[in-house]
Amino acid sequence: MAITVYIDADACPVKDETYKVAARYALPVFVVSNSFIQIPKSPQITRMIVDAGPDIADDWIAGQVVAGDVVVTNDIPLAGRVLEKNGHALAPNGRAFTQDSIGAALAQRALMEHIRSTGEITGGPPPFSNTDRSKFLQTLDQIIVRQTRLSGA
Repeated sequence: MAITVYIDADACPVKDETYKVAARYALPVFVVSNSFIQIPKSPQITRMIVDAGPDIADDWIAGQVVAGDVVVTNDIPLAGRVLEKNGHALAPNGRAFTQDSIGAALAQRALMEHIRSTGEITGGPPPFSNTDRSKFLQTLDQIIVRQTRLSGA
């Protein structure tokens, strides 16, 4: 069973890193966004432009993912949908979403949305760092190696 990598590409800071790791393992990559994004010329990398709108890219990715696939996303609800299909969801900072962690992540997201809806200024995520990039590369590689062993490829 081949692993496919999907990138929830709008505002994703680790597209180039994902391309490099996927190329090392000869994995197909779908770069999904609602606007044009430049991608390397490679038969393994496909640009998928979806309609603009909330969750359109997420819906497309969730509709394609099968068990063992990898999705790079910061979107916690999408990560939950990927996990429901026994896929792997990985944030650009290297945080792998798991069945054990997704419930807490969804609850925290809902809480923060509620706090923001009251007008509270909550700040934002910390700036993306080289440490995040390194952790992402390491975790993506580990997920692919582990999944490859599980599928006997």
